[in-house]
Amino acid sequence: MSVQTGGRLRHAVTSGGDAGSQAKGAARRARHSRTVDITARIGLAGRGLVYVLIGVLALQVAFGLSNAQTNRNGALGEIKDKPFGSTVLVIMVIGFLGYAAWRLLEAAVGVQDENGEKKRTAKRVVSAARGVIYLVIAGSTISFLVSGGGGSGEPAPWTARVMRNDAGRVLVGIVGLVVVGIGIGMIIRGAKRKFEEKLKTGEMGALARKIAKPAGLVGYIVRGIVFGLAGVFVTKAAIEFDPKEAKGLDGTLKTLAGQAYGQWLLTVCAIGLALFGVYSFFEARYRKL
Repeated sequence: MSVQTGGRLRHAVTSGGDAGSQAKGAARRARHSRTVDITARIGLAGRGLVYVLIGVLALQVAFGLSNAQTNRNGALGEIKDKPFGSTVLVIMVIGFLGYAAWRLLEAAVGVQDENGEKKRTAKRVVSAARGVIYLVIAGSTISFLVSGGGGSGEPAPWTARVMRNDAGRVLVGIVGLVVVGIGIGMIIRGAKRKFEEKLKTGEMGALARKIAKPAGLVGYIVRGIVFGLAGVFVTKAAIEFDPKEAKGLDGTLKTLAGQAYGQWLLTVCAIGLALFGVYSFFEARYRKL
């Protein structure tokens, strides 16, 4: 290789490295921008509103006052039916997109406060997954707005489409196990109070701490239990090759209501999910972004 050719190669490699560094730097600046910060916090507040409403709807179902959907679609319907409800949903979409952008930017630049390359990589994967999930949530909220509602929000229809062959059946089973794992992770996060690590507790007043910490603890554990049960139902659908066994949040809560002491089980879940919504409001204000 000639000196001139070697020089060109080194220049190309250096230029590529510089471009990568510049792109990463731009992503890091965007992640900490005021716009992304505000919209991400709106997204967290939007999540809080949805969970508070799901908790209220579940309480109504527990005491026979309603047969509404106890899931995101039911909560969105409650919002849309109120004055300026559509405007609130638009703001929530912006928030969900902002939160998704923050998570995806975090995945791009990495989590700097984590020790160890493997842990940082795992955190980036989790951030990317959460970013995609919130993009889907934003998309479904837009669809809800445009269509005026509709749909059950339950997984049985898509499970039936996917499970047309053995490969689809395996995929559904994997999804179910992943959801179970996510639920277990939530329970651990709540029980060990790991969520507190992401809060600016030094900026919180005494009353805020007294409300946010127990709300987060109970909320995460109950949310994890409900998610885990939903994952069990999806996995069961794959094992039994029966899409009707797949249940989302609404189906899981109403299945609990049909058990012995179902009213009290559903009441506990309703309160726990509402408390997770309350915690989300504090997270919107005090989370480290």
